[in-house]
Amino acid sequence: MTMKKLNTPKSNRGFTLIEIMVVMVILGLLVAVVAPNIMGRSDQAKITVAETQLTNISKALDLYRLDNSHYPSTQQGLDALASRPSGSPEPKNWNPDGYMKSVPKDPWGSEFQYVSPGREGPYDLYSKGADGQDGGEGDAADISLWDIGG
Repeated sequence: MTMKKLNTPKSNRGFTLIEIMVVMVILGLLVAVVAPNIMGRSDQAKITVAETQLTNISKALDLYRLDNSHYPSTQQGLDALASRPSGSPEPKNWNPDGYMKSVPKDPWGSEFQYVSPGREGPYDLYSKGADGQDGGEGDAADISLWDIGG
């Protein structure tokens, strides 16, 4: 008795060049649609972080004023929130634990600007934005505590 060998298709075949090209086109389309939305969000995220930092610094400044009956002077600056300031006006009831562990830099790595007394209130507190220059538009615009409702 002779056995016939059945003709079976190969099940271990790889992807064809056409299949790989179709997948690459689909991935390219996804990147083209999604990437612009994600790229614009990092700038907006930095602006949101700056606004949050301004609010936190403002709250620390208010605590400083509650303890000492005045805000730090422009010369004492925001460092008065982390370490006891010298100069005038002297903080008579400065909290030995400070009001912040350290004063943060804005999301673009620059110092926040502080002026006391300010033009718009007891003090002005702002970031110069992405370009580090006064004024600007978009993510380069100044971000003031008073602009965000602080």
